[in-house]
Parts: sequence; C-alpha cells; structure tokens
Amino acid sequence: MTGRTVESVLGPGDPAPFAVINAAGKSPFLIIGDHAGSAVPQRLQSLGLQLDDLRRHIAIDIGVQGLGEVLARLLDAPFVHQAYSRLVVDCNRLPVRPDAIPEFSDGTAIPGNWHLSERARTARTAAIHGPYHAAIATLLDARRTAGEQTILLSLHSFTPKLNGVTRPWDAGVLHGSGRNDFARGLRDALGEQAGLIVGDNEPYAMDETDYTVPIHAFPRNLPYAEIEVRQDLIRDLSGQKAWAMNLAEAARRAAGISSIRADLAQETPARGHERIWRSRA
Repeated sequence: MTGRTVESVLGPGDPAPFAVINAAGKSPFLIIGDHAGSAVPQRLQSLGLQLDDLRRHIAIDIGVQGLGEVLARLLDAPFVHQAYSRLVVDCNRLPVRPDAIPEFSDGTAIPGNWHLSERARTARTAAIHGPYHAAIATLLDARRTAGEQTILLSLHSFTPKLNGVTRPWDAGVLHGSGRNDFARGLRDALGEQAGLIVGDNEPYAMDETDYTVPIHAFPRNLPYAEIEVRQDLIRDLSGQKAWAMNLAEAARRAAGISSIRADLAQETPARGHERIWRSRA
C-alpha cells in the first residue's frame, strides 16, 4: 500500500469521496457528516480488517448518514457527507496528524495503516480528504456570494462505552472559538426537551483535534454546532427519525426559526423511543 499514486487510491469501482443530498435546500442550515461513510478503497484490501470491524464505531459514526438524510428533509438543508471510513483517512483531522490515519483505534490494530510512506498518506488525503473539504468550501462560498445566511451543523455519533468507560449522555454539543452562540443555544434547547441528558462539550470537547468546523466556520465567522448523538439511539431508522425531530426542533429554536413546511412537521418519532430525559447542568 505504500507509494501509491493519487490515481491508484480510488479505482473505477470505488464510490466518490463525498455525496451531497438536497443540494438546493433553502434553509440557512448546512449539515455535514465527516464520518458518515464506511467504504474502503478496493486496493486497500479492507485495511487488513474483518468486515465486522468496519461496521464498528472505530470505522464509522454509526447512524449519522441516516440521521443526516432525515434531518436534511426536516430542515430543507443540504447534507454533505463523506463516503469513506475514518480509518482510511479521518476528515475531521488535520492531515499531518498521526491520528488522521490511525494505526490503532480503541484497542484494535489497523494493519493496513502500518508503516505508510509519506507519499501513501498524501495520496489518501488528496483522493478523499481534499475533495470532501473542497465540496464544503464551494457550497459555503456559493451561499455567501448569493447573500444567503449559513449555520454549519456537523453531525457525529459516539459509542456508549469507550475504553471500558460508560458514557451517560444522550447527546453532546461541542463548541469552541468563533460564533459559538448558536451552539450554546442548541445545547439549551435540547436540554429543555423532556428529559434529555445533554453534554456541554461532552463526551468530547472541541479542541485541537477537530478540523472541519474550525477550518470552515471560524474564518467565515459562521454560527455552528458540532453534535454528538449516542450511537445506540440512532442505530436504526426509527431512532434516526426520532432524533432528527429532536435536533430539527432544537436547531430551529436556537436559530430563531419558528416553523418548517407543514408536511414535514407532521412526521413524528416512532413509538418505543419515548425516554425519561433530563438536562445536564
């Protein structure tokens, strides 16, 4: 795998590095999914992993693609998501960071990432990481040129247990520098929904490991939020619909938007997802 050219990373049978759903969405929201995909280029031979490993949280943010698709409909927003596994190259990391192409993840060895040459790392970045971020930048710049407001919503999901530690939160809202007023409003709006356990920069904080929101939202002075939802809550379609409704309502409140199209507002969470929720102080 070392020494491959950019052209040889993705073959003719591999998916494009990103997809855009509802590109013509008219709301101020732009939704993104850095870790929504689990594809591995055929020439990388599954990175030496079993298929079950590529379905785990180490390889993909479970449930994010489905959540993003439903949320894009509810908010009438574009949804840009990455097609490839974060183990091929992590699009929410600065490419030069070692964890952008990890050799181990949550105790699992990633043999296909061992002893890569700089040329091999650069090839993955150029083939996948670069086009994904170029697509986001192009959409943001086109919206600015058209005089359209943009609120950047970055969707992620987290495993209920990491390194043996159980996480109590249902969702977390991450924020750091820049226009974090929307993120704080989203946190408060989620916390006011009946019974959610909402983390404020939990179970992760927005720090130097994050790439996408800082590189796109901060220099453009855009309001933003990075959202983490616990994976067992959005593993299936009914959970994704329920959480899309939660997030859509909270996002509209945080942005000061009072209503959406009536037909979409009629969608309700599937039965069986009622919870006794509480907000995190």
